[in-house]
Amino acid sequence: MALKKLLTKSMNDHQAGAHKADILIVDDTPENLRLLSIVLVQAGYSVRKALSGHMALMAVQTVIPDLILLDIMMPELDGYEVCQQLKAQPETAQVPVIFLSALSEAFDKVKAFNIGGADYIVKPFQCEEVIIRVENQLALKVSERQIYQLNLQLEQRVKERTRELELANVRLREMALHDALTGLPNRALFIDCLQQAIAEIEEGAEQTFAVLFLDCDRFKVVNDSLGHLVGDELLIAIARRLKSFIQPNDVLARLEGDEFAILLHDTADVQAASQLAKDILENFALPFQLTRHEVFINASIGIAFSGTQHTKPEDLLRDADTAMNHAKASGKAQYQVFDSALYDAALQLLQLEIDLRKAINQQEFIVHYQPIVGIRTGRIFGFEALVRWLHPQKGLIPPGLFIPVAEETGLICQLGYYVLKEACRQLCVWQSQKLVDYPLVMSVNLSTRQFAQPNLLGQIDEILQETQVNPRYLKLEITESALMDNTRTTATALQELRDRGIQVSIDDFGTGYSSLNYLHRLPVDTLKIDGSFINLIDSDGKKLELVRAIVGLAWNLGMDVVAEGVETSKQLSQLKALKCEFAQGYFFSKPLDADKITSLLASNPQW
Repeated sequence: MALKKLLTKSMNDHQAGAHKADILIVDDTPENLRLLSIVLVQAGYSVRKALSGHMALMAVQTVIPDLILLDIMMPELDGYEVCQQLKAQPETAQVPVIFLSALSEAFDKVKAFNIGGADYIVKPFQCEEVIIRVENQLALKVSERQIYQLNLQLEQRVKERTRELELANVRLREMALHDALTGLPNRALFIDCLQQAIAEIEEGAEQTFAVLFLDCDRFKVVNDSLGHLVGDELLIAIARRLKSFIQPNDVLARLEGDEFAILLHDTADVQAASQLAKDILENFALPFQLTRHEVFINASIGIAFSGTQHTKPEDLLRDADTAMNHAKASGKAQYQVFDSALYDAALQLLQLEIDLRKAINQQEFIVHYQPIVGIRTGRIFGFEALVRWLHPQKGLIPPGLFIPVAEETGLICQLGYYVLKEACRQLCVWQSQKLVDYPLVMSVNLSTRQFAQPNLLGQIDEILQETQVNPRYLKLEITESALMDNTRTTATALQELRDRGIQVSIDDFGTGYSSLNYLHRLPVDTLKIDGSFINLIDSDGKKLELVRAIVGLAWNLGMDVVAEGVETSKQLSQLKALKCEFAQGYFFSKPLDADKITSLLASNPQW
């Protein structure tokens, strides 16, 4: 009954499966073959029989079975030898072999397993045992086959994933080395290209190369006025236009922002590189046609050539950048070829900036004062406060050297605050000394950055409160360009100054771009004529007429006029004839420190 149930279950299992297992029975006893064959066929297996080892090997060559039941004790070729030959062949090495033997010693079983047997059944066998062991081995083989297939699938998926990762890494490398907006090589890739070019020269290659560093002039204006989307579109158009100027073996890169660089291979000719820069600048004079806007923009270009002094790509790029900055400082829309003098100047400028920062912290600045004289009375009306830098090692440094650096770095705001405070303090001292019997007026320059500070009025209120200076005797001098940058904001700021009683003067009038339409609307008290007009009025009739026009304009607008740069008595006489009210210049006095001005006031001079 147990065998019947087992056979039924086995048949059901095999009917449920798609494959009918093929079993080869090898035994030299016909009765064993018959009995095993009946049992296995009834269990649903396909059965083949062999009476000897030789017949078994021939049967295996015809069709490789799924499992072999192999008797050990057979004439000529016993089961051990048959198993060894099967395991020696790659085609049959994985076929499970179940030994059938009357040998029950442990030695025989160990030998069977050592030569590759999968299982061992001792005769006389029980049919139920044979069926169970056959099922176990076939199930194990199915599992192994499934595991093998899963491993193959896993290997394939690993290979596919590896390929995907490799492609992703390639894309990431591309992204890491290219600018996302323009698709050009970025700074990192450009540096790599420079490093390779330098290495080739160090290895003895004869070719040399040049680097062009290009920076767009006033690109920020486009972003601020038209928006960053238009700015991005312009950068793409610039990249496209620059591509048309380079050869296939050259490298064009976007470094950052509106900065581009070109590596020109096999170029040692200054003339050729300069001609390329000229062509680019000439082309940039043409408008860029964007989707909704026509944009004009210039560029400044610096050129540096490879040489033995360049062992690092960053140094070569730095030199090209230095040359570009020099071109930009020379008037923009120009190019400049780097030389050692530019590098030395850049180092000096950097050292100047470092020293300037230290000087502000260590209070190395002093204020000098230049008298402003009433032309009609010939007496000192007031002073213009002018900052001087007393360097501990270099002595007095001219303002023309450090003021532009202070403007560029933003240090001018701290410096301007110091000058305003010191000038107000000194004015308070002179007024308290009563050296003259009338109030003196102190004029103090405000830089463009200083005038644009949102807390400027708060600073002025603080200084006036601390020094107790009457605001009526403080005059702030502001350049035309600072006033005209934003006329609406400017008018509001000037009105708030006037509400405090503070006077306002337009400095260097005639050199900027004041609009007469706005000038009469601005609450301004004084026009200060630039010295470049005054020093030629005694020899240049056009300059004289221009000064006459400015004086007349000031009178008509109800403003005072100050002429600066007066150096001769003839110039003074002409200004008096033009009814100009005030003047200052070396004819009266150069800028002096506070002690010398005190002595000058005490002497009650009159011109």
